[in-house]
Amino acid sequence: MIISEITPDVDRNKWLAGADFADAFRITIDGPAVDARTAAERMLGHAPWWMTALLTLRNLLVRPFGLKTSGADARDPRPLIGVFPIIDETPPRIVLGFDDKHLDFRVLVDASSHGRTSQVTATTLVQTHNALGRVYLTVITPFHRLVVKAMLRQIAAAA
Repeated sequence: MIISEITPDVDRNKWLAGADFADAFRITIDGPAVDARTAAERMLGHAPWWMTALLTLRNLLVRPFGLKTSGADARDPRPLIGVFPIIDETPPRIVLGFDDKHLDFRVLVDASSHGRTSQVTATTLVQTHNALGRVYLTVITPFHRLVVKAMLRQIAAAA
């Protein structure tokens, strides 16, 4: 199981026009084919304790700024995976994310099978709107990279 950082290969204009941050990580796993929904559910369904702790800390810190702590929205009751609303879904790709006053983000999970292996790529797109968004992105980027890699490992662990 190898996780690689790769060059994002998605249509930014389609999924988040004006995105000023993009990264992508890929894992290849052995076993039965995995589709994008299954991969996203394995990634986001059961966070390790340390990710839950980081998210709890993040939510406490951003609450005074009026930032969202979940993508759940009674005015737009889209289905969720974890705390992320589903924006678009096909078997090979699921797009999650939401918009907030400081930044908008999308997580694209792509899955493809090749015989007895599957490749899953998680691409993150972010568009910042203001100084708060730029500072927030700068602060969380190192944690984001650790979290994405850990989430991808969960796909392999569940296989």
